[in-house]
Amino acid sequence: MKRKRVVSVSLGSVQRDHRVEVTLLGQPMLIERIGTDGDVAKATQLYNELDGRVDAFGVGGIDLTLQVRDRHYPLRQALKLVAGVKHTPVVDGGGLKHTLERRVMQFVEREIGSEIAPKRAMITSAADRFGMALSFDEAGYNTVYCDLMFGLGLPIPVRGIRNLEILARILLPIIGYLPLSMIYPTGEKQYDIVPRWGKYYQWATVIAGDFNYIKRHIPDRLEGKTVVTNTTTPADVELLRERGVRYLVTTTPRLEGRSFGTNVMEAALVALAGKGRPLTTEEIEELIAELDLKPTIEKLS
Repeated sequence: MKRKRVVSVSLGSVQRDHRVEVTLLGQPMLIERIGTDGDVAKATQLYNELDGRVDAFGVGGIDLTLQVRDRHYPLRQALKLVAGVKHTPVVDGGGLKHTLERRVMQFVEREIGSEIAPKRAMITSAADRFGMALSFDEAGYNTVYCDLMFGLGLPIPVRGIRNLEILARILLPIIGYLPLSMIYPTGEKQYDIVPRWGKYYQWATVIAGDFNYIKRHIPDRLEGKTVVTNTTTPADVELLRERGVRYLVTTTPRLEGRSFGTNVMEAALVALAGKGRPLTTEEIEELIAELDLKPTIEKLS
């Protein structure tokens, strides 16, 4: 059987590059992550050069659109990255964010819920992980959404899922026009750690969201906390262990010691299905069930 190739082109650092060969449902697959250190021109060039030569693209380091409930908000500068792609299907991980991540805390509650008390959570950026935000809300967590703090540097926490939706309706149409560098830390910025918003890290028993946001302002100590995130390398895991984190939950499974982003895993599902297009939510759910994909819980301390 011919090996399929999945490539995630990321605006993130090249230091996080990784490749792994796996077999999914009998299908050999090469999965690669290629960082560009925030170089938009280089990322665009890679998409164009690999178009038609790989089975699926993942868009790393940025979303193409943000979905809050049933509303979709395009990030126009991100869409320009893949505007020249004509043959290879492109996904940004949104499909898995609204399936796997949508029920992550229900899984966590079944497995280690008795060890998490009180049920208080901070989500670094909930607008780009609304499925995760809904999962926390339905699991009964008192949650602070830190989008304005981590995204725009404004000391304004948001409480209540309804208020998050209202904020998204006001701000996301505007944010969709901003340069990518203003929306998300890219390249070497992903390695800058500037402790900030410490009282929210300490108030929460669960810290959730994109790992680059969590890491960017992480305090020196996080004794007994649970971190719910996605892409982590062995170095990231060690960082959390050193700071006293008790449990690390990654919403996608680990492959050769690290978790890949939702964009990579969704691209792998697209390649596996072989339909030459992004999958519907129902098709993603079917493959999740067939592969028995579930979050990974690792006890660190």
